[in-house]
Amino acid sequence: MKEQKQPKNVKYCKNLGSMRTIDARCTYEMKPRIAAARAAFNKKKTLFTRKLDLTLRKAVLKCYIWSTVLYGAKTWTLLKVDWKYLESFETCCWRRMEKISWTNSVRYEEVLHRDEEERNILHTINRKKARDLHSSGLLCSL
Repeated sequence: MKEQKQPKNVKYCKNLGSMRTIDARCTYEMKPRIAAARAAFNKKKTLFTRKLDLTLRKAVLKCYIWSTVLYGAKTWTLLKVDWKYLESFETCCWRRMEKISWTNSVRYEEVLHRDEEERNILHTINRKKARDLHSSGLLCSL
């Protein structure tokens, strides 16, 4: 009879395109997503920093960059550290669109006010998770 091997204990593994970790953190999946989105932003940087209409630039950012970052975000278990990492990336994108150097002392709220925007990435993740819970019947309305 053939001897069966014991499965190895691993810190993380990729399953159906998502990274699964022992501690259920999403850092292993989130960081490569942000790196890919940052590369996509840098590849099209001239599009985002040109004198195009702000509404058009924001739409392209949300469609092209946010979709890259948010792929699979419904399954993420976000900790405060992860929230800050996502906010940092979002801040970087809005600052680059406005051509504001990170060394300038312009507060994030001021950058959002100039773009007539609110925080998007974290709100989008929360909306997607809530929509998923609601459609699955796990979230009941009162």
